[in-house]
Amino acid sequence: MKILIITVAGMSSRFSRSVGKDVIKCLYNEDSFSNSLIYRMLCQPNKFDIYIIVGGYRYSELESAINEHFHDITDRIVMVENKYYEKYGSGYSLHCGMKEAMNYCFDEIVFAEGDLFVDTSSFSKVCCSVRNVVTCNNEPILADKSVAYYVDLSGKLHYIYDTSHHALEINEPFLAIYNSGQIWKFSDKDKICEVYNNMRPADWEGTNLVFVEKYFNSIISDDLETVRFDTWINCNTVDDYHKIKG
Repeated sequence: MKILIITVAGMSSRFSRSVGKDVIKCLYNEDSFSNSLIYRMLCQPNKFDIYIIVGGYRYSELESAINEHFHDITDRIVMVENKYYEKYGSGYSLHCGMKEAMNYCFDEIVFAEGDLFVDTSSFSKVCCSVRNVVTCNNEPILADKSVAYYVDLSGKLHYIYDTSHHALEINEPFLAIYNSGQIWKFSDKDKICEVYNNMRPADWEGTNLVFVEKYFNSIISDDLETVRFDTWINCNTVDDYHKIKG
């Protein structure tokens, strides 16, 4: 069984400010719902047995939109509400999604943040890989917007992100550094369950990168593949959204 977890719980204040009104970022469109971020992600040609969508901000509105627009896969969509989206970080949304996933006999989980647009070909590489996958993109690594990860001398992955958008800092030698594509594939069910069960409650209160890093550092390097997205847009503002049509 293949599961896709998409987290879209946040308020997206920066995106709403750029639009000029409060919106749910993943539902935003200017002419057709088929141009929304959530539609583009759910309607990728790669099919999943279960789609877990974690919402929070204006949850009932999100739930109604999903029920209205995805009749063909309604029986495979599971909506999960993160009631603490204002209190905790993105890690708690992932926790909500993973907790739901534990109810199924899954073989692999793909996890995607819900404010991304990626090209179909690269996304297919993630889905079709038989290994665990980390993703990166071709954008420059900028402290005010990027989530980066580097590989230390022992081959371990470390994610770095500055919530104040001021500066990124690495205090050790490293072999490589990448701009994260914010989509991952977890292909080892036993490791998924092991890392999930060993997470402390406080570990879920920060970013989703805590679980991600713990998981990928628990597997051997031979089981890891890196996929670089040919097209990758993180829609922080409406100008970013307009790049999709371009």
